[in-house]
Amino acid sequence: MNIIYVDNNATTRVDPAVVEAMMPYYTENYGNPSSMHAFGGNVSRAISKAREQVASLINASPDEIIFTSCGTESDSTAISATISSIPDKKHIITSRVEHPAVKNLYEHLAKKGYKVTFVPVDRQGSLDLDFFYDHLTDDTALISIMWANNETGVVFPIDEITRAANDRGIVLHTDAVQAVGKIPVDVQKTNVDLLSLSGHKIHAPKGVGALYVRKGTKFTPFLIGGHQEKGRRGGTENVATIIGLGKASVLAEELVKTGMAKVGRLRDRLEKGLISRVQNAMVNGDTSSRLPNTTNISFEYIEGESILLMMNELNICASSGSACTSGSLEPSHVLRAMGIPFTAAHGSIRFSLSHYNTEEEMDFIIEKMPPIIDRLRRMSPFWNQGKPANTMLTGAECPL
Repeated sequence: MNIIYVDNNATTRVDPAVVEAMMPYYTENYGNPSSMHAFGGNVSRAISKAREQVASLINASPDEIIFTSCGTESDSTAISATISSIPDKKHIITSRVEHPAVKNLYEHLAKKGYKVTFVPVDRQGSLDLDFFYDHLTDDTALISIMWANNETGVVFPIDEITRAANDRGIVLHTDAVQAVGKIPVDVQKTNVDLLSLSGHKIHAPKGVGALYVRKGTKFTPFLIGGHQEKGRRGGTENVATIIGLGKASVLAEELVKTGMAKVGRLRDRLEKGLISRVQNAMVNGDTSSRLPNTTNISFEYIEGESILLMMNELNICASSGSACTSGSLEPSHVLRAMGIPFTAAHGSIRFSLSHYNTEEEMDFIIEKMPPIIDRLRRMSPFWNQGKPANTMLTGAECPL
């Protein structure tokens, strides 16, 4: 049986055209781009082309693009570079639903003496903008808010947040790892100062990312070393993956224009099919402002790991909002921040699609999921007891 892969917010298949573009830089064009000879110079020019391709995807200038190893490095670089450049300010603003690449770094900085404000979200996963505005101060050095949430797909009002930052002279960083390649991202229109993206979310290989740094933004290098990236990021370039990211950016730019509408229709087909066939199932997140490829659905009174294990037997690959696989009884920090009832948060499944998915795959999932949910609920004492949907169970009560 073929794999049905609906976990594209975790990682994506590398596009065959990307692989084809990369291969010569492993076997033929293997020169060091920093070398003085023509063999290395050809590689350097290829990197410059890739930089132009990535810049075009987000409407930036090529010299505003720094290649990194991943989205996490891009996030850490943006945050560390900013606070190092503005040492006299000790206040940072972020959201309660950031990816761990941002969330965990800010929690670390809070222990180091920084005052970190975590903006809450409502039940739909939308930011509390009144809270955000109320906590802007003259001591605020940095605002770091994701463009779109990786678990729910909810898109945040980056335009409005950026205007508020610009008006007060505060640096604005956005983790756009999930947004780039799925919705239009234009740094000229939005006017962000720093933006992170990752290759393996847009059908490029793992191990490559990029950081956009607007011209004029204060910047202190995170990795100190050679002259690479104009002294902004030391280390010999990972040439093949950079070439792959460039090619993937070209494909993603076209896909945003012509292909994501089809992905959105597939997502809606799957979502409506499951909600109509499964009792006590609900969509988590604002359905009017979200990525076209993402739906997060809670199936109450059961836990996500069990659902995934049974889906795996059918070669269906998705993700759970539950952190059970890490040994924790706590559900996703995103769903907890949204106030999703414990009975629902523990049974959440994220389906994240790509243009490789088909209607036939959606129909297969719609057919197979209801029996899985029914079987697990029949084994659940909480389903049989008929606990109300808004019951908040404690960790000790969680049927794991």
